[in-house]
Amino acid sequence: MTSIKPIATNILRGASLLPTSVARSGTALAGRRPGRSRALLHAVLGIPLGALSLVAVGVELLFVARGVLYGLVDRGPYDHSWGGPTRGGAWLAHFAVGLPVAAGGLALLWCVAFLHDRLGARFVRGERTGVWVLPVALLACAAGALFVVAWVHQL
Repeated sequence: MTSIKPIATNILRGASLLPTSVARSGTALAGRRPGRSRALLHAVLGIPLGALSLVAVGVELLFVARGVLYGLVDRGPYDHSWGGPTRGGAWLAHFAVGLPVAAGGLALLWCVAFLHDRLGARFVRGERTGVWVLPVALLACAAGALFVVAWVHQL
């Protein structure tokens, strides 16, 4: 049986990846140690992955606001809401729809941390990783950018 601690640690690492990568790129630029260019490359590749993790964090915050706290955020009327016309039904429906979305957001944060770790294994530590790591990371960042653009256009 596996512990939840490594999973939670990776989720938190994924959520804090953008500020961590920006700070690491600054330290890599200022440092004079050997392998500085590899550390800088890893940190710079972490910035778009960190931006992708912000999308997942936004999904989690939206779940809390529009799922868990739906009855407090939306005062009604609930005639045309999912689960309406009662406040309890609408609240329950929004919570039920938000649960898989929240699970997907947590899974995305875990995947972003995993990709960043694999990129670090390849570029910083020089380990052999599959050729799939960099293309998948770039594709995930492009998909996140398309998601944000589509989200902004629907507003």
